[in-house]
Amino acid sequence: MTTTADTDRQSETAGDETESAPESPRTAEPGRRFRTLLARRDRLAWLIGGLSLVLGGVFVVVDMAYNQGNLIAPLDDVYIHLQYGKQLGEGHPFQYNTGDPISTGASSLLYAFVLGAAYVVGFKGALFLTFAVLFGVLCMAITAGLVYHLGRALVSRAVGVWAGVLVAVSGPLLWGAASGMEVGLTSLLVTGSVLAFVKERPSIRFRWTPLIAAAMALVRPEGMIFAIMLCGAMLWTLWGARRERKVLLPALWTLLPLAATAAQYLFYRLATGTFTANGVQSKSHLNDRPVFYLGQFIDRTVANIRGAVDYFNGMNGQDFAFPGMLVVFLVGLAYLLVTRKRWRPLLLAVGLGFGAVVVSVSTLSTALIHELRYFHPFMPLYILFTVCGVYALTRVAFAERARRIGMHVLLVVVLLFSLVALPTWGVRLGREAATIRDTDVSLGAWIDGNLPQDAIVAVKDVGAVAYFGNRKVIDTIGLATNGLAEASNNGTGSLYEALRKLPPGERPDYFAIYEPQPGAPMRPLVDAGILGPEPLQTLPVRAPADLTGFRIVPFEDLKVYEAHWQLAGSGEACPVPGDVRDYLNAGDLESEEAHDYEARMEQPSLQPNSLLRRQDDVIDSGRVIVGGEAFTAHNLQQGKPLKITGRILAPGEERSVRVLVDGREVGVWQLGPKRDRWTNESFTVPGDAITSSTVSVELEPVRPMLSPYPEYTSFGYWFIQ
Repeated sequence: MTTTADTDRQSETAGDETESAPESPRTAEPGRRFRTLLARRDRLAWLIGGLSLVLGGVFVVVDMAYNQGNLIAPLDDVYIHLQYGKQLGEGHPFQYNTGDPISTGASSLLYAFVLGAAYVVGFKGALFLTFAVLFGVLCMAITAGLVYHLGRALVSRAVGVWAGVLVAVSGPLLWGAASGMEVGLTSLLVTGSVLAFVKERPSIRFRWTPLIAAAMALVRPEGMIFAIMLCGAMLWTLWGARRERKVLLPALWTLLPLAATAAQYLFYRLATGTFTANGVQSKSHLNDRPVFYLGQFIDRTVANIRGAVDYFNGMNGQDFAFPGMLVVFLVGLAYLLVTRKRWRPLLLAVGLGFGAVVVSVSTLSTALIHELRYFHPFMPLYILFTVCGVYALTRVAFAERARRIGMHVLLVVVLLFSLVALPTWGVRLGREAATIRDTDVSLGAWIDGNLPQDAIVAVKDVGAVAYFGNRKVIDTIGLATNGLAEASNNGTGSLYEALRKLPPGERPDYFAIYEPQPGAPMRPLVDAGILGPEPLQTLPVRAPADLTGFRIVPFEDLKVYEAHWQLAGSGEACPVPGDVRDYLNAGDLESEEAHDYEARMEQPSLQPNSLLRRQDDVIDSGRVIVGGEAFTAHNLQQGKPLKITGRILAPGEERSVRVLVDGREVGVWQLGPKRDRWTNESFTVPGDAITSSTVSVELEPVRPMLSPYPEYTSFGYWFIQ
């Protein structure tokens, strides 16, 4: 659709038509009139962008006012990006610590390069965060101007102005822009790609749209989803013109976003051995628990979708949207689909893109935290189509004057909602930045001033500690350290096993931790003696919570402990005499994989979380089992009796399991007395059941399906002949 005439009345009248007429100024000097018209409209875009820029500056000032004149990020994740950008700028791309393997903890590949380039040209020290924040504010200001142009092209100048202004004064968007995250850049690419499509659609030649969409695919995983939808719209449009022109080469060019997506995942695979980024391994409902249950996945994901819908419909008491906004958005999208046939491929791509992004983000355990920052980049389009929905609702009036007045009145009400919430978002940014200063930033500064230069520090929040601490860090959650996400998701025992198997010179000397999730519980490390009984330093959170009691961090204090590894691995020693042919260490992911280990829980959604326990001078990891287990024993002597010795804690009512070897039942194993200490229990498999050097062993309930189930903790099994 081309742009409409210059007056509000003519624009809005044209908006009711299926296809709007080209602009045709009614003067004797059409060329001069047209240039004047463009200049005036460009000034509107500049004014809207300027408004966003000024308000973004105000948010930055609020941040500094809360932090004694210093600029502090409101999220620890910002410092993760800064660390990756700094390392890239210093010539160590995607090494979180110099010399580390390449890791994929930076959720935005493109933003890391932007920060790296800024570091190279001189934005270092305090200027580095300043650049990130001002860059985000600038990108959001440009986005507001682009929304104006997009609204004008799709419907009318009035719609464009209102959409641009509402984007410029959006509290969530200003928070995201001033956070230092990639929100501003992603918003710019999302809006820019749609506007490029609109501009290039009349000529059926997509030159810039695939390029911008490719950048969008590299800036965020959600951007990749949206870019793929946009590819579909471009291909659909080209297919419709296949009888009028050659479309093969243009179609190949439109696949550039797909090529960019494939290249990114190929980089992940070649650099790390997996297509899955560390953030997805750590946070996705597909990966963040020891056992995947489809029902649990659906339940958790749908709960997040429901929460996101409530946010975007303004129905949860949060000032994210005005009440009923989602309904008005859908009305706007439906109205354009009906009345703008030329843009249907694009509109369907946008609608499906929104839905796919919501579903995709909702598969993350962090979907609804951090002020919904994953959704921020798509809010400019969300606001635009909401304005289109208001425009559509006013079309029911017969008189043109009533339509025009009705639209402006309704949008004034929407504007008031945004303006009332705006100070709240500014205060929220300042309060959250002060909280990060209180915790992660202070912790990084303390580490820099108090720990040895060669110290290795294990942390939960890895950003500010690495950025300000100037020490090698190990991310126990697994964002910046490869291989620890799965261990952390499996529990403290698996995390301990992964850390203690590091070479002695690479184990963490200190832990800077907090207790609540995310990540594995840390208190068992203290109880087991891996960490000292008392912290070296405690940093309480002094930043006040908001009126609901919420803080941006999930803990009350941060603590630094010294690590002691003297008893590391003590649980591997066989507790009984004999020739050990094989050993399964429950909780050790590598050992479990080598033995085809499977926890068979009797109730769906029960998780065999790993734990860590110390008894006398033995520290060992184990799995909490309600039901039974299956595993494979290797290196056995055929025909010779096999003694299986297990370190077992059996506190449950039922402490017996059936033992099957290669599918054949060979007896019932009594797992020991009911007590709060582990014991060493043995079961002998007859020699005639050992038919090869490798056998499968299954432990099952004596009464399948019926409660009480066997309930015990298995720490390990030794296979003795």
